[in-house]
Amino acid sequence: MGMNRDIAGGNFKQLKGKIKEQWGKLTDDEIDQMEGHAEILAGKLQERYGLERADAERQARDFQTRNNWQ
Repeated sequence: MGMNRDIAGGNFKQLKGKIKEQWGKLTDDEIDQMEGHAEILAGKLQERYGLERADAERQARDFQTRNNWQ
């Protein structure tokens, strides 16, 4: 089980870089909160970028699909 957690942690570090690259206004703390909680991304995009809920959800869903992030 520990190995799976290490793999998941490593995968999240890669995702974190991609999130920062795409949405630079998000802080490291905000991104860290998303580990294991992909659904938080849309809310953070709404807060930081002033996006409409539907647009934030679409961007988050597209990112999650592209990066196979559950």
